[in-house]
Amino acid sequence: MKWKLTGRYLLSVVLVVVLIIFINLILGITLLVAQAAFDVPIFQNRETSPEQFTRKFHQEIITKNHDVTITEKGQKELAKKKAWIQILDENSNEVYSFGVPANVKKKYTPAEIIQMYKYKEVDENTIVYVGEKKGNGRQFSYLIGIENRSLNRYIISYDNRDIFIVTKVGMVILLIDILIALLVGYLFSKRLTQPLHTLIDGIKKLANRQFDYHTESRGLYKNVFDNLNHLSDQLKASERERKKLDSMREEWIANISHDIKTPLSSIQGYAEMIKDPDYDFTLDEIKEYAGIIEAKSLYIKEVMEDLNLTTRLKNKELSLNKKAVNIVTLLRKIVIDLLNNPKYADRNIQFHVNQETIMLEIDEILFRRAINNLIYNAIVHNDHDVKIIVSVEQDEYTHIVIKDNGKGIEKEELERIFDRYYRGTNTGAAHRGSGLGMAIANDIIKAHDGRIIIHSEVGSGTTIDIQI
Repeated sequence: MKWKLTGRYLLSVVLVVVLIIFINLILGITLLVAQAAFDVPIFQNRETSPEQFTRKFHQEIITKNHDVTITEKGQKELAKKKAWIQILDENSNEVYSFGVPANVKKKYTPAEIIQMYKYKEVDENTIVYVGEKKGNGRQFSYLIGIENRSLNRYIISYDNRDIFIVTKVGMVILLIDILIALLVGYLFSKRLTQPLHTLIDGIKKLANRQFDYHTESRGLYKNVFDNLNHLSDQLKASERERKKLDSMREEWIANISHDIKTPLSSIQGYAEMIKDPDYDFTLDEIKEYAGIIEAKSLYIKEVMEDLNLTTRLKNKELSLNKKAVNIVTLLRKIVIDLLNNPKYADRNIQFHVNQETIMLEIDEILFRRAINNLIYNAIVHNDHDVKIIVSVEQDEYTHIVIKDNGKGIEKEELERIFDRYYRGTNTGAAHRGSGLGMAIANDIIKAHDGRIIIHSEVGSGTTIDIQI
């Protein structure tokens, strides 16, 4: 999915980035101030800070009688930090020094010590820190100069009243900023959420089955509206298909009800005649009527079985009992059984094959049912003298071809021939059935991972190619 980078989207991204940078900057400054004010090594976690080093260094100063010196450990630590030390007595005179540069004074006034502490007076690379040492009833001061270009120190003086005034002004500015931000956010969110309201209204219309809904696709939500419009078109097409299927189903129910009602009427009529004591039937008549009742009952049974089978195939609830079958032998038996049927004994049905053994893994009963349905369809939808040729050959696929030279099928009917409940207009008066034969045949072939391809031309005949 590609996003269109609009001006509003770009502005929102920039505002968020600026806000994050500002917050991080304020946080960093706060941490630096906290480190300087409270001597907490937030950013100096690798070694002791200069302030801590200076305050703790009094432990390395030794006062004995009138002599003052530092330990060997202290000398090593000073050398490690590139630092020097100068110890002063109560009168600010030097009593001891270690590593002190030549330009450092030996005696200081209080003002000079303060100046040296506040500013870089020794040289531009050295910062001086001050500490105190008490011992033997005396009080010494010491200066530690650390040479490090990375160190900086600033002394800030402020008036609490000024801070209060700045705080009040800052609060006013902050309030104004918040109001401006709320106003801008409201205007921006209104423009941003308006398409969402349109989108929600569109979804509600689709939920109410108003499938003609379309909206203009533009801006940040262009792809969303494109998909919503596509969904509307798909639902509209599905609704048309559903209505067509409902119409076909209602038509089929009417036809099948009529087809079932007719044999039921015959069964009821003959049963009432046989039961009526006023009639005296001969044994031959009773057998004739019983045969008619049986035939009508078998027809109703076949219709019910078709309904059950198509439902199970559609819902994929039917498991196939596959086994290796010589398809040539099976097709030959199907054709012979049809010709042995008295109703079709005089029909021109031929079987052609160029090899005697083609093995397939199939459910023999269901496969026989599919082939019978397809051949029967060629018989009942054509005239009595139609020529039907059944052939089989094998290349990349196994091809079972059922070809006739009959009436052919109209293009509109050809597109619907495998629809459930559909009966073609060429159906003869002798044809009575569930209208599910072609749909059942197609479902059975699909269940065997095959397909049926039909080519037909009105007036020239039809060719059915089953590819397994």
